[in-house]
Amino acid sequence: MATDKRVGVIGLGIMGSAMAGNLLRAGFDVTGFDVVPKNRAALAKAGGKPAKSVADAARRAGILITSLPSAAALLQVAAELAAAEQKGQIVIEASTMPIDVKEEALKRLAAKGVVLLDCPLSGTGAQARVKDLLVYASGSQAGYKQCIPVFEGFARGHHFLGAFGNGSKMKFVANLLVAIHNVAAAEAIVLGIKAGLDPALVVKVVGDGAGSSRMLQVRGPMMAKNDYADATMKVEVWQKDMTIIGDFVRELDCASPLFAASAPLYNAAMAAGYGKLDTGSVCAVLEGLSGTSRRRPKSSRGAG
Repeated sequence: MATDKRVGVIGLGIMGSAMAGNLLRAGFDVTGFDVVPKNRAALAKAGGKPAKSVADAARRAGILITSLPSAAALLQVAAELAAAEQKGQIVIEASTMPIDVKEEALKRLAAKGVVLLDCPLSGTGAQARVKDLLVYASGSQAGYKQCIPVFEGFARGHHFLGAFGNGSKMKFVANLLVAIHNVAAAEAIVLGIKAGLDPALVVKVVGDGAGSSRMLQVRGPMMAKNDYADATMKVEVWQKDMTIIGDFVRELDCASPLFAASAPLYNAAMAAGYGKLDTGSVCAVLEGLSGTSRRRPKSSRGAG
């Protein structure tokens, strides 16, 4: 099935909607489906075409992108795509999932002549909105080459990493660093607040030096404002990613002391009621532990 300007996006949450928006701006004809009606309505408002079902989306585009919240959702979508029997279709699977789950989806789709690529993304929701994503692609190299125009429509870069599953492995490595760097940025900002420094100035000045990180740059501003309502990655969703990385690390028997040390802070954010808010809220958790809690906007307050 030749690559053209028709693309389907299944899963229109934070990441899926951002990818759809960038593809629309790049001139693609975007069809999308999500089980949440308001997400389909948002796509229509942006200029896309809502589909009635997964199968409906599959019939309208030769290349699909799946961005899904859970293993169960991926396997359900894979079953529906298999039933649609669109032989030659390519599915760019962009979610963060256990590799064995993606391999099961691969098996189900391959039986119907559908190519599944393992293509998790590096970047937050905020980065996705401004096309600041990297694609970690793996699987069929021929399929990857067909999808390059699509990747370039929603991401700033893409890498082909070989055998199916290598994309996910690279994503786990990247997300391990994200987990650590996010907490490290929060810890540094809280130290600055405790020392009497303006947190916005800490983000600006430290972000210009050797101590900077992408997490300080991306999440530092919301930490400085103490406002986590505009979530680029919700704490409750990030817990799924933390579990996947933890299981992967244990499977390989690999020492990961810094990752292990970061996990309790995300658990504490969940316990404090920040589940629907951005993972930058670990800064508020550290402020509470340090006795420097600031007043937060009402929309960004947890239960704690």
